[in-house]
Amino acid sequence: MSMILDRVARIADRYDELTALMADPAVAADFARLSELDRERQEIEELAQTYRRYERVQKQIEENRSLLHDADEEMRELAESEIETLEEELEALERQMKTLLLPKDPKDEKNVIVEIRAGTGGEEASLFAAELYRMYTRWAEAHRYKVELLSINETGLGGVKEVIFAIKGKGAYSKLKYESGVHRVQRVPVTESAGRIHTSAATVAVLPEADEIDVVINENDIRIDIFRSSGPGGQSVNTTDSAVRITHLPTGIVISCQDEKSQLQNKLKAMRILRTRLYEMEEQKRMEELGAARRSQIGSGDRSEKIRTYNFPQNRVTDHRINKTVYQLDAVLDGAIDEFIEELAAADQAQRLEAMSAELA
Repeated sequence: MSMILDRVARIADRYDELTALMADPAVAADFARLSELDRERQEIEELAQTYRRYERVQKQIEENRSLLHDADEEMRELAESEIETLEEELEALERQMKTLLLPKDPKDEKNVIVEIRAGTGGEEASLFAAELYRMYTRWAEAHRYKVELLSINETGLGGVKEVIFAIKGKGAYSKLKYESGVHRVQRVPVTESAGRIHTSAATVAVLPEADEIDVVINENDIRIDIFRSSGPGGQSVNTTDSAVRITHLPTGIVISCQDEKSQLQNKLKAMRILRTRLYEMEEQKRMEELGAARRSQIGSGDRSEKIRTYNFPQNRVTDHRINKTVYQLDAVLDGAIDEFIEELAAADQAQRLEAMSAELA
C-alpha cells in the first residue's frame, strides 16, 4: 500500500501545482493553455481530494490516540470509539484510491452496437436469439437508453438468424461490455413432441460504436453493391433496389443492410457497422500488443466463451464467469440483468486491482 500512497501523493501534489498555475494571470490569459491545465486537473481532482481526506483522517486518528492515556475515563472511551470509526473510513478511502488509480476505459462512455447471431440448435437457436434481442431491448428501455435497429435477418417462425442494433446513451458500453460471448439455452423446444430437453446457443458481441473521427475509411477501400431487398420488411421489399452490401477490401469484412426503404439510409447504417467492426479490430490488436498479463478476462469480448446458461426446466440463469445463479429466468429475459452486470463489473475491478498491486509490488 505504501507504493500506492506514494503514487497518489504525487498526483495530489500535481493537482495543487495545477491549481496554482491556473491562478497565474499570465496562464489565465492564454485560453488554450488554461483549458489544457483545467482538463488535466479535472481528471485527477477526485483522486487528489480523496488523498487529502485520507491525510486528514490519519491526523485525526493520531490526535485521538494521544487521548488514550487521558486521566478521564470517559474521554478515553470516546477516543477509542472515534478511532474505530476513523480507521474504518481510512480503509474505505484506501479502497477508493486504488479504484481511482485504475486507468479508465475511454470506450466506456460510448454507445454500443450489439450483434446477436443464432448458433447451434437450428430454429430453436433462432428463437432464443430473438429472446435475447428482446431482453436487451427491455433492459435499454428500463434505463432510458434509445434502441435503433440496424439490420435483422428473421425466420418464418418468429426467430432471428442475426440482428444488429445500436443502444445509445451515456455509459452504455460500460454496462453492456460484459455481455459478449456465447449464451446457451436449455429447454424443451415447441417443435419437440417427445419432450426432450435440447441445448441451443446464440452468440452476442457488444462493440463500442466508433465515431467518424475514430476510424477513417478510404472510399477506395470499399466496394458498394446495390441489390433488391428480400424477406420480411416494408412495402418497398422486392420492389426497389434499396439494399446495400459494402465490402471492405483490405479486411474482407462484408456488411449488408436492407431494412430501410432508402438506399442512402441502408448505406449509412452499413457504414456505421463497418466502422465499428474496424475499430474493434484495431482495439483487439492493441490489446494483444499489451500482452495477456494486462488483459482482463472478465468482459474480454471473446465470442467463443460460454458465459451464461438459461435453463427453463429449473427456472435458472447461471453466469459461469462469476458462478452466479438466479432462479428468476422470466425476469432476466424481461431485461432484469443488472444484478449480473454489477457483479461482473465488481469482479473485473477486483481483478484489475490485483494486477495493479502486483505491478507495483
